[in-house]
Amino acid sequence: MAAATRSTAVLRAAQKFWQLPDADLHAMVKLTRQVDRVELKFVVPTSAHQRAFEVFRIASTTPRRQRIYYLDTPDRLLHRRGVVVRVRSTRGRPDDSVVKLRPVVPANVAPRLRQSKQLVVEVDAMPGSYVCSAALRTRLGPDDVRRAMARRSPLHALFSKQQARLLATHLPRPGHIDDLVVLGPIEASRHRFTPAGFDRVLQAEEWTFPDGSRLLELSTRATPQAAARTAARMSAVLRRHGLDLTGPQQTKTRATLDFFSAAPAADHAGRTGPRPTR
Repeated sequence: MAAATRSTAVLRAAQKFWQLPDADLHAMVKLTRQVDRVELKFVVPTSAHQRAFEVFRIASTTPRRQRIYYLDTPDRLLHRRGVVVRVRSTRGRPDDSVVKLRPVVPANVAPRLRQSKQLVVEVDAMPGSYVCSAALRTRLGPDDVRRAMARRSPLHALFSKQQARLLATHLPRPGHIDDLVVLGPIEASRHRFTPAGFDRVLQAEEWTFPDGSRLLELSTRATPQAAARTAARMSAVLRRHGLDLTGPQQTKTRATLDFFSAAPAADHAGRTGPRPTR
């Protein structure tokens, strides 16, 4: 009885972060029991960016610089089919690529894919919404993304055979990875810090789009078992520092696609020069 009472109290406190109707809240909790991890995300309102940097002393941490590109068909068919394709270069670290499916039902992920060490099934939860995704990642060389963006190597070289097979099932026919449109780059800086009163690392990602507009996201990861407790503590930390969790939220992927959909066509492509032969 005492354990059940404590669990209810924790879930009630976590609801201050998740802000979901009861039916959605219980559906999400049930879903988290089927995934590898949960990532809690909060997009800081633009008007509060400066405050977040000041109260968390983000500027005093050493950032990890990244350059991020998304790939899609010209009509954004992949996104409409629930497929996210992203490549990323990180200063001083290996590049990487990901093919992500969302939303997914964990039980419906193909067993062979589910068993891959490169696959992570997770729930991304932010105030007012959540989504389950399956992300297949691969590590690249430190200069692979730059070479591909300069058209000195083909886009398909940025993906493993397993990623290419997964992506091929969602590409329009006839279609090829090398025919995808590149959206970017987005310049990003990642800061890691541990706020007072929080028992884990909080990550701040600041994305700067080509027109200078910015997105700031605070996030942390938790095991499924610790998700509610972590959400409760994250809510308390954010509120204590004067950040409002009731405003509209938008994923980085959605924000990026919206930006490039509205931008002039000349700003869409990150690759220049002739395409290498396949």
